[in-house]
Amino acid sequence: MVLDSYRHLADAILDPIARRLAHVSPDALSWAALVAAAFAGTFFLFRGGWALGLGALFVFLNGLFDALDGKVAKMTGKASRRGDFLDHVLDRYADVLMLGGLAIGPYCPVWLGLLAVIGVLLTSYMGTQAQAVGAGRDYRGILGRADRLLILMIAAALQAGFDPNAIRDLGVEPLRYSILGWAMALFAVLGNVTAIQRAASTWRQLT
Repeated sequence: MVLDSYRHLADAILDPIARRLAHVSPDALSWAALVAAAFAGTFFLFRGGWALGLGALFVFLNGLFDALDGKVAKMTGKASRRGDFLDHVLDRYADVLMLGGLAIGPYCPVWLGLLAVIGVLLTSYMGTQAQAVGAGRDYRGILGRADRLLILMIAAALQAGFDPNAIRDLGVEPLRYSILGWAMALFAVLGNVTAIQRAASTWRQLT
């Protein structure tokens, strides 16, 4: 995952915020991340710069709350298996809500959105399945969740700034999509590649 190498920079920003939120339940932050994802997916259903801007904002909030829930849990000694389970469950729902909004919205063909959702869900499944068979939770691969959220925010901002009505698609027929459409194509391809990477890594460990 590309952004993993910059985790120390993110921690320098997130740790002080997490300390200020020490009185907040980590589970509440996990639920807040899901609510933000629901708003993002809803705004992606609409055409226009204002909707895309708000969608990008709520994608950012989803990522922020998702990063903070684990940090708050560790800082306050409230980390638990139930909290970890809830976090992963809500993350998958959040992924579906955000990408699902794009898939059925005006910026992406439904079939391409479906492939993106499949790639994202399979990436997560391979990581947790590795843990289930005793190989340890696998976060490796070319495209992690933090990478996806960053790409989604940038794509939504670019779409809002340059073509909020998606009338100037990029590419050559039959591959001609909006900026957000190309982001979904990236998720579809790299998501499935990451899932295969994790599956192959787990397979080698088990043999």
